[in-house]
Amino acid sequence: MTRTQASRDSTSHGSTHDDSPFPASAAPPTLVAVAHGSREPEALRTVTALLAAVRARRPGLRVELGHIELNAPLLGDTLAALPRGGRAILVPLLLGRGYHVRQDLPDAMAAAPRQATGLAAPLGPHPLLAEVLRDRLRETGRGSAFDAVVLAAAGSRDPDSAVDANRMAALLSARLGGVPVLPGYASAASPTVGEAVARLRERGHRRIALASYFTAPGLFAARCTREAPGLTAAPLGAHPALARLVLHRYDEAASSVRGDGLAVAQRH
Repeated sequence: MTRTQASRDSTSHGSTHDDSPFPASAAPPTLVAVAHGSREPEALRTVTALLAAVRARRPGLRVELGHIELNAPLLGDTLAALPRGGRAILVPLLLGRGYHVRQDLPDAMAAAPRQATGLAAPLGPHPLLAEVLRDRLRETGRGSAFDAVVLAAAGSRDPDSAVDANRMAALLSARLGGVPVLPGYASAASPTVGEAVARLRERGHRRIALASYFTAPGLFAARCTREAPGLTAAPLGAHPALARLVLHRYDEAASSVRGDGLAVAQRH
C-alpha cells in the first residue's frame, strides 16, 4: 500500500466520530495499539495512518503504539512511558489467536506494574474485516474477475489460529456472495498459498484472487504475493472499517474495567 492509499483510506467515509463509553468526567484508559513490527518501511507508515484514523474517530482518547519486535517504540517502552498509576488497554493489531496474544502480551502486561492494564481480543475474525478485504479486492479494478479466493494469512502452530482463519474465510465468502475462500499460510501452518491455489484448481477454479489478510505490508505479505497466481489485493491498511474495529475491541475490553481501576484481561 502506498502512502497516498493510506492517507486516502484514513480520511475517507467522512469524519464520523465514535462515542466514548466513559463519562466525560472520567479519563478513559489509554489505547495501546500493539503491532507486530516489520523491517518493511511501509508497515510503520500504514500503522501510523491507521492510528491517525482511530484518533479522528475518538477525539480526546490517548492512543499510543507499541511493537512486539523490529520497530520502535517497543511495547515495553510504550508502557513504561505511560503515567504511573494510569490505566491502559492493549489492542493487538493481530488477526487471530496465537503465541503473541496468549504469551507475549500477557508477559508485557505483567512486566508493567506501574499501570493497570487490560488486553483486548485480537482484531479477527470479524465481519468488519470481511468488509475491508472485499474493498481491497474491488480496488484492484477487477473486483468480480475471480471465481475463488485464497485468504493469505501469517500462520501459527496454535490450532486456534487456524480456527480463526477458517472463520474469517467463511465471513469473506459470505460477503462475496458465496465465492469459495480458502486460507493459505505464509509460515508454520498448511496449506501454503501455493497449496491452497492448487486445491482450488483441483475443484475447477481458474480465476483465483489473493486477499491479503495482513494489517500492513511486510515479509509474510510479500511472500504470499509471490505465490499468488494473478490478481492480488493490498493488505488491510488504514481502512475506516479497520479503525472502527480497533475502537470496538477497545470498548469491549474497557467494559470490563472494575471499580478498583483494574481492567480484566480478555483471554482468548
